[in-house]
Amino acid sequence: MSAFSLSAPVRAAAPASVAIDHVSKQFETNGGVLDILYDVSLDIRPGEIVALLGPSGCGKSTLLRLVGGLDQPTSGSIRIDGEVVVGIDPRSSIVFQEPRLLPWKSLAANVRLGTRGRGEAAGIDELLEVVGLAGFADYLPKQVSGGMAQRAALARALVGRPGVLLLDEPFAALDALTRMRMQDLLVEVTSEFGTTVLLVTHDVDEALYLADRIVVLGQRGEGIAEIVDVDFGHPRDRSDARLAPLRTQLLRRFGIHV
Repeated sequence: MSAFSLSAPVRAAAPASVAIDHVSKQFETNGGVLDILYDVSLDIRPGEIVALLGPSGCGKSTLLRLVGGLDQPTSGSIRIDGEVVVGIDPRSSIVFQEPRLLPWKSLAANVRLGTRGRGEAAGIDELLEVVGLAGFADYLPKQVSGGMAQRAALARALVGRPGVLLLDEPFAALDALTRMRMQDLLVEVTSEFGTTVLLVTHDVDEALYLADRIVVLGQRGEGIAEIVDVDFGHPRDRSDARLAPLRTQLLRRFGIHV
């Protein structure tokens, strides 16, 4: 994808900081109380890309939802730019594993939903072009591929100019080549926007390619087990030999020997 420059209507206002302060999360079940997260503290710098990695059920998506205000912690607090998140927060936007587009609306109309009625629709055509969907504004979701639908979901999340972009395994359902293209697109677009990114993934290689830091969660209810710095800047070469020891370190933590 060629380089581009976004005009003011679709730029992020500013990348935001995220402060997660001693956050725990429990759910009540028929058998009692289920601990999902315990005493998680993490500071995310403005413009940083942080990946959450860990076994299934460890609380990665739960933590993402807490940052976005889709749920509330049992204890502790989350702040975006110093202000406590108390509900669905307009300073953040989320992209899920499935595009979750409204099937009866065009791609442009789906992207427009991300403005949340704040009147920033002027940048939609430009943003569709940025994510590789020029000429597809009037198409319905069923008329495009899964990768194209996910590009529209990314545009919808960005058009509201979020300070924090939350990604819940957004490329997991895509084929390998489309997934790599979407990873490249994410790096390019978020670099231009300057937005802060919190990414949930099960893929060690994806985390190493995208993230400035990788936060490894332990088993359910354990919280943070390890934080790995990936200080190689962007764009990043997937074959960079410096990534190999970090990959080995992370795989061994999950019991995989290479």
